[in-house]
Amino acid sequence: MSAPRTDPVAIGIAGLGAAGRAFLPAIARHPGFRLAAAAEPSAQVRGEALAGLGAKGYDSVQAMLAHPGLQAVYIATPTALHPQHVLQACSAGVHVLVEKPMATGLDEARTMVQAAQRAGVILLVGHSHSYDMPIHAMRRIIDTGKLGHVRMVNTWCYTDWVYRPRRPDELDERQGGGVAYRQGSHQFDIIRLLCGGKAQSVRARTFDMDPSRPVIGAHVAYLDFADGAAATAVYNGYGRFSSMDLTFNVSEWGHLQPPGSRPKTSAGGSDPQAELAAKQARARGAIPADAPLQPFFGLTLVSCEGGDIRQSPQGLHVFTPQGVEDIALPTDRSPRDLVMAEFHDAITGRAPAIHDGRWGLANLEVCAAAIESSRRGGDIRLREQVGLPIRP
Repeated sequence: MSAPRTDPVAIGIAGLGAAGRAFLPAIARHPGFRLAAAAEPSAQVRGEALAGLGAKGYDSVQAMLAHPGLQAVYIATPTALHPQHVLQACSAGVHVLVEKPMATGLDEARTMVQAAQRAGVILLVGHSHSYDMPIHAMRRIIDTGKLGHVRMVNTWCYTDWVYRPRRPDELDERQGGGVAYRQGSHQFDIIRLLCGGKAQSVRARTFDMDPSRPVIGAHVAYLDFADGAAATAVYNGYGRFSSMDLTFNVSEWGHLQPPGSRPKTSAGGSDPQAELAAKQARARGAIPADAPLQPFFGLTLVSCEGGDIRQSPQGLHVFTPQGVEDIALPTDRSPRDLVMAEFHDAITGRAPAIHDGRWGLANLEVCAAAIESSRRGGDIRLREQVGLPIRP
């Protein structure tokens, strides 16, 4: 671990789509970071996103990595480009935060982990919804031991993911597309965090249910853990039912959206250029920086030996034989604020990262195993059994 820093870490962003733009407020709010540069091939997008921020714009990641004094980079480029860009960043000796899923294949992900280890830099994988404040709070309650061991975690999410505007790679399983990779990365990360990390096997079914929009658009997965816990993940991206009907009408990002007020999304028809334009337009405000309520990536319910925990709009409901305890949580820190806090703590040596490269590799293995299990019709044993680090 490096010695603690006092000066802000100069960070760059690679890719200014929805994910990249969503991190701009979180970087600005963290006193330990300074946005120094950004790489984006579209001059129009680059100019619009960086206006007034004082950061230098570049048209390629390689050019940005040569920016004087750059110390860290957030990689939010398409998934298939993550390995190339992570290896370039490691070669430049900068710390790396890479968007999930970290790669399109396990061998590439292992190469990324090894490159970071050789370079002596931090590799963090996120954002995922395991950074949501209620998920963090669930883990803290589990760590106290007052409810006993976790026995079950079940998470359900129903959205219109399939019909949102997409690049072709986001619909191509070979390039890390489809919900098993892109949304399973959230669900399996949540499950592993709450169950302690060491998933042993996966059994799953994936579904492609609309011939006009061919993609893995839904899945059901069952995970077994080393300590006897079990978990299920259900995701349906076909937009007919909304899991907001199970989560007090609160959206993925913590906004109240009762039926009738929920935005309708459209992929832009059969014209790829129109769909790309729609995606770029949606990226400007797809992920809000602040919210009045707690975020809900669907419904997550934890069952421990002595009680159950679920999210509420203000925080958590904890159910025990003594009754229901309501726990209020702050809303002044977004999930991406918590990503930046973990990244900074890891860079400065204050605390080991949970979502490091090996953790991200283990999440990716679960995603790939879910797809393989559906093809084979059986259980898939997992190699990357990574547990939670010991944190101060």
